[in-house]
Amino acid sequence: MLGEVEGTLQGHRDGHGFVIPDDGSADIYLSSQETHAVMHGDRLRVRVTRFDKRGRPEGRVLEILERKKRPIIGRLLLESGVWLVAPEDRRMGQDILIPKNGIANATAGQVVAVELTEPPSLYSQPVGRVVEVLGEIDDPGMEIEIAVRKYDVPHRFSPETLAQSAKLPEKLRAADLKQRIDLRDVPLVTIDGEDARDFDDAVYCEPFKQGRGKKAFEGWRLLVAIADVSHYVKPGEPLDADAYERATSVYFPRRVIPMLPEKLSNGLCSLNPYEDRLSMVCDMLVAGDGTVSAYQFYPAVICSHARFTYTEVAAILGNTHGPEAAKRRELVPHLLHLHEVYRALLAERHRRGAIDFETTETQIVCDDNGRIEKIIPRTRNDAHRLIEEAMLAANVCAADFIHTNKHHALFRVHEGPTPEKRQTLQNYLRSLGIGMGISDDPTPREFQQLAEATKDRPDAQQIHQMLLRSMQQAIYTGTNSGHFGLAYPAYTHFTSPIRRYPDLLVHRVIKALLANKRYTLDPAKMNVPQAPKRPGRAAPPNPAEARNEAERWEVVGAHCSANERRADEASRDVEAWLKCRYMRDRLGEVFAGTVSAVTSFGLFVQLDELYVEGLVHITELGGEYFRFDEVRQELRGERTGIRYATGARVQVQVSRVDLDGRRIDFRLVRDDDEARPVSRSASAKSIGKPASKSPAKKRAPKSAVEALDDVRQADRDVKQSRKAVVAGLHPVKAAQQAAKRAASKASKKAAAKPAPRKRR
Repeated sequence: MLGEVEGTLQGHRDGHGFVIPDDGSADIYLSSQETHAVMHGDRLRVRVTRFDKRGRPEGRVLEILERKKRPIIGRLLLESGVWLVAPEDRRMGQDILIPKNGIANATAGQVVAVELTEPPSLYSQPVGRVVEVLGEIDDPGMEIEIAVRKYDVPHRFSPETLAQSAKLPEKLRAADLKQRIDLRDVPLVTIDGEDARDFDDAVYCEPFKQGRGKKAFEGWRLLVAIADVSHYVKPGEPLDADAYERATSVYFPRRVIPMLPEKLSNGLCSLNPYEDRLSMVCDMLVAGDGTVSAYQFYPAVICSHARFTYTEVAAILGNTHGPEAAKRRELVPHLLHLHEVYRALLAERHRRGAIDFETTETQIVCDDNGRIEKIIPRTRNDAHRLIEEAMLAANVCAADFIHTNKHHALFRVHEGPTPEKRQTLQNYLRSLGIGMGISDDPTPREFQQLAEATKDRPDAQQIHQMLLRSMQQAIYTGTNSGHFGLAYPAYTHFTSPIRRYPDLLVHRVIKALLANKRYTLDPAKMNVPQAPKRPGRAAPPNPAEARNEAERWEVVGAHCSANERRADEASRDVEAWLKCRYMRDRLGEVFAGTVSAVTSFGLFVQLDELYVEGLVHITELGGEYFRFDEVRQELRGERTGIRYATGARVQVQVSRVDLDGRRIDFRLVRDDDEARPVSRSASAKSIGKPASKSPAKKRAPKSAVEALDDVRQADRDVKQSRKAVVAGLHPVKAAQQAAKRAASKASKKAAAKPAPRKRR
């Protein structure tokens, strides 16, 4: 049905764009002609004019409702005497003209922030002025400075927030300890990664027995103590306004943009070892079968007895008589009890059918300049899983406590596959000859059984990725719909209030319930600036504008979900830039890899040793037409029948790196094929090495003249080969053409000779 729609423009680097409607309906395509007077992030009113063959709507711009007001980040360039800025975000679509008096103190090539003074029109480019000079593109950390501005990540605390943070005490006061249970003698410990700086949680476990005889209850008492951020961050205060605007901490390699100022995140709220800290405790009784039979919440004061790393705990659990255990001898029994309750919780996880895919996560190791030194797989050991199960148990208890008391809050909801995604997955499994399928109303157990049944297949990782893609994205919402992946009827986030705003809200709700009160989102105390617009998505309305309490929680949930995705996008953008910078020094080298995804335009390949992904464009697969099979997720050549599917093993050469586009291009290298020289050739010894060997070594780069000669010679070779093919197919015609060319050359040569001089 044709009509008018309001939404936000999501630009495309090729010039066209899509309007993302506010009502959640289908995206509307805008041609490059329609997007000439608008820019990525603008809010528009469009009219749907037609539908294409696949039923997708196309539109025409009727009105520009709101221009994106945030500064645009890009490179300042000087071309033919004209200053302009090429936006870092290619979705902007147009370069921005800068008058000579608008470049401030910037120089050509620097990264700058630009404020528009004149928007684009049908006949002119946008005009702007430089408002901030970020520095040179190769400055350490520049990729992060670009990303936080590109994705509108708040990265500066307000003066009011900093002033309030400065007034907070350095240590606990006597007044802070009132109406709290003193657990400072309980040997709670923190277990985190080596690079962790803030510690949200501490854990303790001991055996528990209640009653006598056959009816005796045997199990464990598990304590999960979480930093009591709500004691310091109150509704309506500057600290709370900034925390809500950010909604989450953003993690980059070597840098974190925290939700709270450092005095709180790394100081007063962080459960640092041997320091008295305020906490909210979830005190649970876990039965021998892993079920939580009872729990209670209460505010407490604790003192962490040690700061463990995952690696250290795994070593102790693996050898209780080793050197690591000897250093922490008095705490080893408690770690063993934690391991026992973990195994019980894990067994219960399997019984309820929760989904548990084994995926390979990577960790980027940077040098002192912030560049990638290496990328290594992040291995999960029992220490990781131990903490994960303890946190899951506490989160479930928090959700149950709130749900039982019928109180509004934010739940972490993860729904199963939509009917469309379920059918796509069913077709995919059938195409692979997998007899198992999923029902019309699938359960998590069915997915877990599929994962177990296919875990030994060579394409197991790709099958598990398809299983994951079929499910919906987890969100924060005020309506509890359960957590499909974890197989919980109710689930929320309670364990990370230092870095997630939803957890802080859950703490406030639990505290209110413990005091026999109700916690409400007071509109007067939530009159904060409207939530920042995400590129390509309409911002949720201000919570103060919601009509009732239930709607207010929904608005806050949408805001937190959107900012969570924004943080993920910014982190991925920085990682992609670092990987492109890393691979730029490996142009021309050959690597072994695995096809990680197949699309209609080519293959995505992940390199074995570097854990970097790039694209083999379909034009690099050979001189035939390849058809994309969406069901089988493969490309198939129509002439030869050759197939490329997920999981296929290939050898590729790094052929191109686009830093601005965050894109790495590969060229397929076959066994009988030699790697063509790119800008940085592989050495003769390394080209054509088998996949199991290390990647090819680099040679010194060729000069520009040498590279140009190579290109010209390659063109001549192609022309000669084409002539040879034509001659083979049409010998008579080829001979006639050759005779004509010879005669033409002879006549030209004769005409070029100078006329003989006359004798005088």
